[in-house]
This record gives sequence, C-alpha cells and structure tokens, in this order.
Amino acid sequence: MWKEIDTIMAENSLLVAAIDFGTTYSGWAFSFRHEFEREPTKVSAKNWSGGQLVSLKGPTCVLIKPDGQTFHSFGFEAESKYADLALDEEHESWYFFKRFKMKLFSEGLGRNLLLEDASGKKLSAKLVFSLSIKHLKDDLLKLSENRISGGGLRDGDIKWVLTVPAIWNDGAKQFMREAAREAGISDDKLTIALEPEAASLYCRHLPVEKCGSDKMSLSKFGAGKRYLVLDAGGGTVDITVHEVMRGGCLKELHKASGGAWGGTTVDDAFFNFLSKIAGPSVMAKFKDKHMEDFIDLFRDFEVKKREIRPDKDSKVTFRIPTVFADLVKEVKGETLQDSISKMAYANQVKLVGDKLRVEPDIVKSFFEPSINSIMRHVRELLQKPVNRGVEAIVMVGGFSESLLLQHATKGTFSNLRIIVPDEAGLAVLKGAVIFGHQPSVISERVSKYTYGVDTIQNFIPTRHPIEKQKVVSGVLKCQDIFSIHVKAGETLVVGEPQTEQTYTTSTETQHAMVIDIYATQQLNPKYTDEPGCHKIGTIDVPVSGSGLGRKVMVKMIFGGTEIEVECTEVATGKITRTKVDFLT
Repeated sequence: MWKEIDTIMAENSLLVAAIDFGTTYSGWAFSFRHEFEREPTKVSAKNWSGGQLVSLKGPTCVLIKPDGQTFHSFGFEAESKYADLALDEEHESWYFFKRFKMKLFSEGLGRNLLLEDASGKKLSAKLVFSLSIKHLKDDLLKLSENRISGGGLRDGDIKWVLTVPAIWNDGAKQFMREAAREAGISDDKLTIALEPEAASLYCRHLPVEKCGSDKMSLSKFGAGKRYLVLDAGGGTVDITVHEVMRGGCLKELHKASGGAWGGTTVDDAFFNFLSKIAGPSVMAKFKDKHMEDFIDLFRDFEVKKREIRPDKDSKVTFRIPTVFADLVKEVKGETLQDSISKMAYANQVKLVGDKLRVEPDIVKSFFEPSINSIMRHVRELLQKPVNRGVEAIVMVGGFSESLLLQHATKGTFSNLRIIVPDEAGLAVLKGAVIFGHQPSVISERVSKYTYGVDTIQNFIPTRHPIEKQKVVSGVLKCQDIFSIHVKAGETLVVGEPQTEQTYTTSTETQHAMVIDIYATQQLNPKYTDEPGCHKIGTIDVPVSGSGLGRKVMVKMIFGGTEIEVECTEVATGKITRTKVDFLT
C-alpha cells in the first residue's frame, strides 16, 4: 500500500524537488518529469559560493534574529553576517547554529529538544530545523518557477524528498518529517529518502564515463550482483549492502550501519591541533571574538583538506590570521613561535611570517581515527555470511572525495572493485531526485530493530519469574511479555504487512484493547522492561460485546520510514489504523 501511494504521487507530480540536509553542507536540486524521462541524472541546482569554495552545496548553518523566532540567513550568507556582527560586538543577542544535524544522532529524541548555538544560547530544535528547511524550500521554488511559462507551480505539482542518514533511529526520521511539515511541506507530498539508498540509485544510472578513473558502472550490474555503498558524509558514515533484483529493483541485504566518523572529525582534529599550540582559552576567545578570521581559517583548511594526497611529502601551509598570534601573546604572555617550540613535534611545525608550515605526516594523522574506524567496520560487515558475494564498494558522500580515504579503501579491499563516481559529494542529492521519480525501486529493506507488542499470558511457574505474576479476572497472569512481530535483521518487503499476531481481551467488561508497541535492538527479547527496550507508541482498539477471549488481529506495515499498525477486531471486521509516534 505504501509503495502504491508513493508511486501514484510520483506519477502525478510535475516536478520532484530534493533537499539534502547535511551535517556540514546542504543543498537542493530538482528535475521535471519530462527531464527525468530523458536523462535521469540531469538535475537543476544552485551554485553556492563562499571564499575559495564554489559548490552545489552550502554550509549547514543558520542565523536567527535576536527575537529567537525570525529567520535571517542560511549558508555562506549566515556565516558572513554573523562574522560581521562579531566584529561590531553585536553578535551575542543573535542565534547562530552550525553543524547542528548531528544532535539528532542520539537516542531519547523528543519534540522539545533544544539546540545550543555558537554562544551557548538555546532554541527549539524543531524551530531551527524547520526555518532551515523552509529557506531551502523557498530558495528552490524561486529558481524552479522561473522555468515555468504561463504561471507558477501549484503545491500539488511538486513532490518533495528530504534525505536522512540510514543509521538514524525512527524518532530522528519522524522529527525531520515534522520539521518539514512546519516548513510548509505537507505529509502527502513528502518522501523521506535514506542517504545511501539515494546515492546507490544515482550510481545505478551513471554511464561508465562518469564512474571515476576505474570506468566501472553499476548500471552494468545485473540481477544477483551485490555491492556495498559507503556513504561518507560530513557527520555520519552510512554503510549498506545492496543486491540487484530482477527488473532493476534493489534489495537491502544487511541493516544500515555506521557511525559518527565523517569529515568533521578531521576538522575537529585540526582544531585540537591548534589548541595544543595556542591553548584552549586562546581558541575559545579566537572563535568568540574573531569569528570572521575563524571562519576564514577553517574555509582555508577545507580547501587544503581536499588536496591532501597519500603520497604528499611536502609541507602543508596554513595562513594564520595576525589576530591569532596576538591572542597567544595576550593570553599566554609569549609569542606564537615560543608556543610552537614547546610542542612535542616542534621540529615538524614551523612559523614563517603568517604561514604555519606543517609536515604532511601531521596533517595525514588528522584523518587516521576516522579512516581506521571506517575500514574496521567495513571489514566486519564483509565478513558476515549475509554479505558474501559483494563484488564492489561504491564510495559516495563529500568525505569519499578524500584521496586518503580512497587510498585506504583500495588498499584494504584490493580484491574488490572500488567505484568513486564523479562528484561523489553530490550523489545523495542527485539520487534523492531520482528516488522521488522512482520511489518503488527499493523493494526490500532489513529491519534495524525488533518490534513487538506488550502482552500478558497465563503464568507458568517454571517459565516466568515470580515478580512478573499478576492476577487478572481471577487468573494468574505473567505481565510485560514482549510479543515479537519483526526481528532485527529480518527482511521487510516495503509496503507489505509483516507477521500477524492475534491478541485477546483479558477482562469480561473491557471495551477497548490498549496495545503498547515496543522496539529494541535485541534479537529475542522476552520482556518489555529489559534494558534497551523502548515503548514507541500506543494504540487504543475498540472491542465490541463482552466476555473473555474477544480477538484482535495486529499486523505491522513498514513503509519508507514509518510504521503503520493495523488492528482488526475479529468479531466485527472493524479496522483501526495508525502510524507509530516515535517522539515523546
């Protein structure tokens, strides 16, 4: 049913518009239906520019006015405006958020989550995300409507796609959907795309000449072929394994996995390196009082980061703002050169005028924790029996453009073909547009969690713990039983119901059955109060008549990113449906 709805929505849409909301960079792209039918990978997108950087994405940062409600700017414009405010010492009352997406990469996410801005002030996360999405949406509409003659686009003409990491939990995905709703995108016009899936679709459509130096295209992979998608972004690294099905659909073989090993870990290492030279207090003051210089320094590092080659043997040069050296003198009472000379690797770092000259091995070490984590995780995944037969690794995402990461992947997995498409950093964005046109191409996914229902059963002394017993209508029962519907790692056919379970009334007079739905990463939970088990929703199902043993059939239907629970009262055939609410 979900697949049918998504397909109908795609067919009725004149335009598919995708927003790739990244940790470090975000962007949007769109294509009209007739353009997609002619050339699926061709999309229209915005050129963002800031300093030396020009890209189809801009930095994920938003500036909100002092009232804490009104949007001011996003991306490079937000960075520059906040830097200007800091120069005039007028920034303290403004709200500047940067790289805030990673806040959703956590358990216990709720609607009242607060985000802390650059100066420690807090605002509603839902507000910050919705204002950002609204700006990207409105920005896209301005360009797309310029392409329409004889009037603008109507809401019903556009299908929206919003990307999220596949390793996010269900609550984080729902949070993004609700933020999009507040930004003016209605639920029935929005599809959530999992980032590695979107990138995989993009690569499946690429011709050989756009598949990097190896000139190997996934479009040549026929039914039964398997490949691993390594989506290395700024914040997270998403990894999934796909098998090509007959007809070109894709089947997920292993549940999405990964971690917070993206490109921002390299930025953090550079920040820590500077902190070792100048001291934490200097860095804090530099960031707070000289935001423009701080932004320029890290923009310069972003450019240099992309140029570091495995075989680089010459020093890497960073221009250090004069004010940075001044702060070292002011706070520590010594020159920047004196601070460098006290470091353990002083002979590998030299200050020449306003240039910091660093040995390449030091800069390469900034990448090591992330790369090592990625290689270890991919190796573990490929050793699992379900992933046997993988023939290639497809590297996508902005961090996959790192030559060091590419070199490590090719060296570690020399027995596999490594495919790095041209513009790997745009694979998710362009793939999200394709997914909007072809939502049913992902036919099977693997459940990340075990889902079930909290039930009571007759108490069996030899099986159930004494503390679980409870008397119900004169009968000794065991409470908190986890009745499993779907196990973690189980294959889910998108849009089709999974295992059906039947439950009965426990009292003669009850007029409704309260069904509490739970999730856990455990494979075989016995009780709903075990560690790691979380209640994710409740459904009240009306039941007719009276007496014990009145039956309700419960089945779970897994769509793209949401779960619909369908409850049928056996006696009357009455059906109650609801989507699970993952947020508190």
